[in-house]
Amino acid sequence: MPVFRNLTKVAKQALLSTPVCGCQPLTVAVRTISFSPRQVTSDASFHSVSFSETDHPKVLITGMGHLILAIFLKRFGKNNVILSDIRKPPNNVFHSGPFIYSDILDYKNLREIVVNNRITWLVHYSALLSAVGEANVALARSVNITGLHNILDIAAEHGLRLFVPSTIGAFGPSSPRNPTPDVCVQRPRTIYGVSKVHAELMGEYYHHRYGLDFRCLRYPGIISADSMPGGGTTDYAVQIFHDAIKTGKFECNLRPDSRLPMMYIDDCLRATLEVLEAPADTLSMRTYNINAMSFTPEELAQELRKQMPELEVTYNIDPVRQAIADSWPMDFDDSNARNDWGWKHDYDLPELVQTMLNYLGVETCMARAN
Repeated sequence: MPVFRNLTKVAKQALLSTPVCGCQPLTVAVRTISFSPRQVTSDASFHSVSFSETDHPKVLITGMGHLILAIFLKRFGKNNVILSDIRKPPNNVFHSGPFIYSDILDYKNLREIVVNNRITWLVHYSALLSAVGEANVALARSVNITGLHNILDIAAEHGLRLFVPSTIGAFGPSSPRNPTPDVCVQRPRTIYGVSKVHAELMGEYYHHRYGLDFRCLRYPGIISADSMPGGGTTDYAVQIFHDAIKTGKFECNLRPDSRLPMMYIDDCLRATLEVLEAPADTLSMRTYNINAMSFTPEELAQELRKQMPELEVTYNIDPVRQAIADSWPMDFDDSNARNDWGWKHDYDLPELVQTMLNYLGVETCMARAN
């Protein structure tokens, strides 16, 4: 420390001195000292920045988090939520609230956004999904793992509350499948699943080692009418509604008896907000299963036929997707989430089907009219 003070004194004198030879004044760059998990000492610790109950958090959402944007805007206000991605957003997303370019692989860019916007919560959705990740493992490793490391370091350095979603894909064929508890053997067979287990463990490590306020939910298959299928193994449960309304026919790429846990998007978004707002002392763990229902393609088709009796469903099994589905849980045990912070789903299969048909049916009629 004496050396640092002497250097600072010399630098100050040099900056204040007037040149006598017409030369420019000497400029000395003095880097301020901050700490990050990239350069912490062995006894360092981190503490989340707290804010009073009358203040709103300032939330940064990375990646395709536009579905959760509306519920956050309603809860915290337009000036307190920022959506970010490397892709140009659709018009409706761009005009619904603040949007900023952010590349999670660019540590400096991410850090500037957090500092300049006084971010207190970071909701990290940037990731490549299961089937897409298997088609490009190198890119999935870069986005899902290297990007996560940047997120963790910045969240810890700036005392953020960090939410990272996990997935049914974090389990593997050696995990108990029916039901799958919060804590058990996890040996996923996809790069997506491996990266999510990595995220869970790294987040929990940063929590215990540095005090990072890390929170994570393992999502089941998410069904939404607001977005098109994006390459996930459970996306058949979204595509079937689009095809049923447009053509009355659907070709499924999984076996008719492939049972997987599922959830309607509204339940998923509400669960995310609830776990983020839950008092820290109510959380007995940092990674929770959440669930609403479990069904097979055949059971979903049968429920759809109650509304659309003429629906034709055929099966053309994709071996890659089927192998992934066979390694995933058939049902989630989410009793810890229900006991700790009061999680409770609203949508079962009949309500899910009716809601999707109502939404997409109105949307289709409007498109035809236009």
